[in-house]
Amino acid sequence: MTSSAPEVAAPTAVEPVESFQTRVWENIKGGNLGSAPVIVGLTIIVIVFAFTAQNFFTAVNLNNIITQMAGTTMLAFGVVFILLLGEIDLSIAYLSGIAGVVAAVLQESGSHNLPGILPIIVAILVATLIGAFQGSFVALIGVPSFVVTLAGLLAWQGVIQTSIGDGGPIIIENRWINYTSSYFFSKDYSWLIAIILSLLYIGGVAFGVLGQRRHGIAIRNPYVVLAKVIAIPAATFLVVAICNHDRGVPLAGLEIIFFLLFWSYIATRTTFGRHVYAVGGNAEAARRAGISVARIRIIVFAISGLMAGVGGIVLAANVRSVAPAQGSGTLLLDAISAAVIGGTSLFGGRGFVRSAVLGSAVIATIANGLYIFGFAPGIIFITTGCILLFAVTLDTIARRRQAKTGR
Repeated sequence: MTSSAPEVAAPTAVEPVESFQTRVWENIKGGNLGSAPVIVGLTIIVIVFAFTAQNFFTAVNLNNIITQMAGTTMLAFGVVFILLLGEIDLSIAYLSGIAGVVAAVLQESGSHNLPGILPIIVAILVATLIGAFQGSFVALIGVPSFVVTLAGLLAWQGVIQTSIGDGGPIIIENRWINYTSSYFFSKDYSWLIAIILSLLYIGGVAFGVLGQRRHGIAIRNPYVVLAKVIAIPAATFLVVAICNHDRGVPLAGLEIIFFLLFWSYIATRTTFGRHVYAVGGNAEAARRAGISVARIRIIVFAISGLMAGVGGIVLAANVRSVAPAQGSGTLLLDAISAAVIGGTSLFGGRGFVRSAVLGSAVIATIANGLYIFGFAPGIIFITTGCILLFAVTLDTIARRRQAKTGR
């Protein structure tokens, strides 16, 4: 009598619906909510203001929101990497001011008068080096990042005030600097941008799905993938259609998208990105695994400085000048709040680059809507503070639930 070998089920190319639903429910119970709460909240905010605030849902106002949030978003990109390490950088606002002042001084006629984009390049390079310099104290000597960057906050504020002095603001006449905040693409180029971005996204998703099938890996969240492939290009064309009713798509919006895609790739698809998450999750375990923790920390602080430099250029271009108060106000708190509200954990090791964009969009949208309603700045600060407290509380609860479930 012969016995036949037991049949083995072939791996499915698509995850079953029941498995998908079960995993979604387990993620909810375990506190692993991702960016869903922020996206839902932002959608509700937009809908409420669209029906209640006059002139909120217009092409002019959408372009205003994009250009207003661009500078803060640039800083928030750097904050995300800092928070992934479980560190903090309090110097980014005045470091962005340093970049703005350097660019303004270098382009000033009758002084250095550097042409083209050279002032931008030099300013960003200076900010990057300062970030790496501060990070070396944290990584090599062990000084707490709070202390190092607090010292930087005070020192760079003094450098800005000393550099400009009592002579008043420095007017920025370099068109390349001003373009970072004030340039708008024509309608035809705006549609072309929408087509290119949509094709790149669909192609990237298709490439990932084909790679999974080639290796026999089941496609997780197949319906979510399909929904994204439809929704994101549709949203892209919708935004372009609205912007084209005004001056077209702003360059500031394209800058946000570029750095979102670039840093998302670095964080999720490179060895360096995986090492950042590893160090933020458990620095000692990362060190024992052979990861150069000091090197990772220095590079991350350099990234924070680089993005502060980019943000400083955009913020200076917003007003086409720099002043002794450059980098002051709520810029620091807005950048950190954007990363946290967007879903990046304050405790390290958890978060995504898109958190910077989502959080900045929430802050800018709320501020814009309340301003249209005529509320005082104090009310806007109170509202932003409450949202920040809610986001951190949600993150803390999620951490506890994940610890209990072992996720």
